[in-house]
Amino acid sequence: MRPTPMGRLAALASTALLARPGRSVRHPVSRLRARALAVGLALAASALVPSGSAGAADHYEWAALGDSYTAGGFVGDPQPALGDPSRDGCDRTTDAYPGVVERELDEFPPGKHVHLTNVSCGNATIANIAKDKQTPISPVQPPADGWPAVDPQIKRAGLNDQTDIVTIGVGGNSLPFGGMLLKCLEQGTSGKSCRDYYTDPPEGEESIQDKLARVQDEYIEMLAHVHQAAPNAKVITVGYPAVLPNKGSDCNRASLTELGSITHADVDWLRDDVLKPLNSTIKRVTDFFGDRYVDVYSSSVGHDACQPAGTKWVEGICGDAADYWPAMVPGTLLNCAIVGKRATLVHPNAAGHANTAAHVERAIRIALLER
Repeated sequence: MRPTPMGRLAALASTALLARPGRSVRHPVSRLRARALAVGLALAASALVPSGSAGAADHYEWAALGDSYTAGGFVGDPQPALGDPSRDGCDRTTDAYPGVVERELDEFPPGKHVHLTNVSCGNATIANIAKDKQTPISPVQPPADGWPAVDPQIKRAGLNDQTDIVTIGVGGNSLPFGGMLLKCLEQGTSGKSCRDYYTDPPEGEESIQDKLARVQDEYIEMLAHVHQAAPNAKVITVGYPAVLPNKGSDCNRASLTELGSITHADVDWLRDDVLKPLNSTIKRVTDFFGDRYVDVYSSSVGHDACQPAGTKWVEGICGDAADYWPAMVPGTLLNCAIVGKRATLVHPNAAGHANTAAHVERAIRIALLER
């Protein structure tokens, strides 16, 4: 019996995955193409029927997916409100960039109303966008038995052939960047280097090169799934802002409202060998799929966590936040109450989200013009 087209595609996809050479000898773009081919073939095997074009509607559908840099955490009012039974532990807030953009689009609609479905969730990884359930970790009024797991975001958002716009801001937690910052704090306190730790890691820890290679593979697979779920949507990815200064020496190592004990050399390494390559990875994969990448790094240089209040668009390890946000991080010794602040853990403040909103709004309007 001759194999079916679906069977042939599945076999080809499997062969492509098994035949991938080792990462150490592959150029990132070559690896990206091999991974994209394999993922694309695998998805094609499960969806061979072409999708129809989106039907005419009296509004546009926009789905916002992402992690805490999209959700907001401590910027504005909790959404849903505190006490609302629909709270899910994802820490979405009203003044995070999706809400800011939504209000601008309501005031100046791009021809039609834009309906936002925001399912971003603090601590989300790339896998939580398309494949894996997530157990939220919000420290704000958690249930006694903890937050229940939530479905992957493309399922929560209900992506389908009527979805017009998908914005995605994710990737940092898959390194994980936050965990690396904490390790750099720990290393700095003891006079050690986290650059050395991650370039020549101990047994069981990935090197930064392996972390970035893995993130690229995960991002390719995630975007392929998003396109499969929303075949007619314009997909927009959002990079990370300049949370670190251009010179590590700009930081006061005695200040928890900046980056604390992280050494100046490690700040420079985190910027040049971790954050910038992460953004480059997201952009490279986005470009490969023909999607639109939003650069918020360039416009936020000089507004990093080591700048004074009023200039910074990113709060430091401890910073200013709404009253409902805690000063302590469960499971750690960090207590920002000793400096009269809250545990902001190097996240954008309202000014940072406003900057991101301006760029995302522009990208959405351009994308809708191209439809």
